[in-house]
Amino acid sequence: MKRNLSVWLTALTVAVVTFLLCFFQPLYTVDKMLADTLYQRPSGASSNIRIIAIDEKTLDALGPFNTWNRDISARLVEALSEDPDAMPAVIALDILYISDMDPESDARFAEACRKAGNVITAANLVYEEAVLDDGRGGLYVDQSHIGMVEKPYEALEEVSKYGFANTVQDQDGYIRQAMAYADTEEGTVYSLAWQIYADYMEYLGEEPHMPELYSGSRFDFLYSGKSGAYETVSLIDVLEGRVDVRTFKDCIVMVGAYAPGMQDAYNVAVQRGEQMYGVEIHANIVDALLQGKTAQPAPELLSSLVMAAAAAGFFLLIRRMKVPAAAALLAVLIAAELLLGTWLFSRGWILHLISLPLVLIVVYAVHIIWNYLQERKRRQEVVNAFKKYVAPQVVDKVSKDGEFRLVLGGESRHIAVLFVDIRGFTSMSESIRPEEVVEILNEYLALTTHSILKNGGTLDKFIGDATMAVFNAPFDLDDYIYRAVCTAKDIADGSDELERKLMERFGRKISFGIGVNCGPAVVGNIGCDFRMDYTAIGDTVNTASRLEGAAKSGQILISEEVYEAVKDRVEAEKIGVIPLKGKSNGILVYSLNKITGREA
Repeated sequence: MKRNLSVWLTALTVAVVTFLLCFFQPLYTVDKMLADTLYQRPSGASSNIRIIAIDEKTLDALGPFNTWNRDISARLVEALSEDPDAMPAVIALDILYISDMDPESDARFAEACRKAGNVITAANLVYEEAVLDDGRGGLYVDQSHIGMVEKPYEALEEVSKYGFANTVQDQDGYIRQAMAYADTEEGTVYSLAWQIYADYMEYLGEEPHMPELYSGSRFDFLYSGKSGAYETVSLIDVLEGRVDVRTFKDCIVMVGAYAPGMQDAYNVAVQRGEQMYGVEIHANIVDALLQGKTAQPAPELLSSLVMAAAAAGFFLLIRRMKVPAAAALLAVLIAAELLLGTWLFSRGWILHLISLPLVLIVVYAVHIIWNYLQERKRRQEVVNAFKKYVAPQVVDKVSKDGEFRLVLGGESRHIAVLFVDIRGFTSMSESIRPEEVVEILNEYLALTTHSILKNGGTLDKFIGDATMAVFNAPFDLDDYIYRAVCTAKDIADGSDELERKLMERFGRKISFGIGVNCGPAVVGNIGCDFRMDYTAIGDTVNTASRLEGAAKSGQILISEEVYEAVKDRVEAEKIGVIPLKGKSNGILVYSLNKITGREA
């Protein structure tokens, strides 16, 4: 119950975190970068939108822009409208004509616009802080308040339309939004792009379609082209007749800054790291309005709840999954979200994409770490269990580098084998309580096991009151014959203290018989597919067992092969050739008395 509660609380936490990330969008910049990569892919600029550029070539010919009078603008409009049958549909000048300059050139330009009848010029919204009533008896500061509209000079305003040319930078400084209109103290003012679009639709005899708006009058738009995508000609070439103005027939002609020194370039979503001129941005907005490539954010509350549920569901599903299956589910969910985002975008909705994948990846990473820790814990439990049978240092070595592999079915190895047995255990068991028998046996097994593992041996098995150990299997062990002899001596030495303890507690006296032999044997997994035992078999093992059986109480018998391998480090008494049960010929044996070569 407590575990289930913990799981559900964790799932709820995942859902809450996902909801907060999606709703408040602290990763807005990253999210928009991803969305731009996916969606802001130019689909091709419309051929009916043309740009006349105030470029370096024009400035070289006519001088700096701030020195121009309005004769130049008048000459351009006159040239474009010279043939009434080959006029552009709309002439839009992304240029501010705010105040009066030279009366003669001002009048000429206004007259040219009146005759053309299709000119739109730019206005500018001036923002300022304003203290406004919040409608609840309080006040608040509105930093987006429009203090005034800088409109074309009076004579021009009377004969042409205008629209504000202000661009809308998103939170990350990139332009992917636009305004359709602005409500000012003087009334509603439409944007330059919307006014161009509306006039062009009127020219075509169609009704303009206002896109779905949010935050007042904003909408997102898709760029149709990067810088240079729209057909562009130099203004000076038009004025000097090098461009046939009849090519602009029925087109939207937009005139604007196209030179670095005019400071009219901005960061745009379609080409990160490279700015775009304002006139090209307006051309893209007009193009988006014409092609219906506009969008608005998906309902934040609904989309945040759906993503929160998806993240919590993912957490609950992968808890019992293997890592590969969880990875596959992660990939499917991320791909599904991207496909959903693309589908929604095609229908005018913008889905915030980064928060859910981020949470899913974090949950998946935690899942991997959790599985790793659980597997490590499980392996450590196995290692700790294995240490009860094999020398801990050997187990540690294998668990760290895994350089050894057990050969199924057995392999031939040269090993040392030790058998030790309690003398008189059977008769003693008949005269004391079973609980005491078990306690004595456990004390004895603790002594033999500790001695075997301390010297790097492998505890093969317990056989009643006997213990079998092998050395140099399953892994190579240096000086393994000497280690086996040391183990035998440690058991013998430890038996004195054990005998004293047992005498005090139970009034019983026990002793050991120990046999050590070395030679070839087959070691490996012996048994069947559902029950195996790692052990050693062969004459070497049988001989060690017979030596233990022949040993007197407290005696350690070693074979001649063992003695020859360690004779320079031990003191042993030659017993001679003795017969062993089950063997046709006797073997030469020694009784181990002392080890002289061991370090203190």
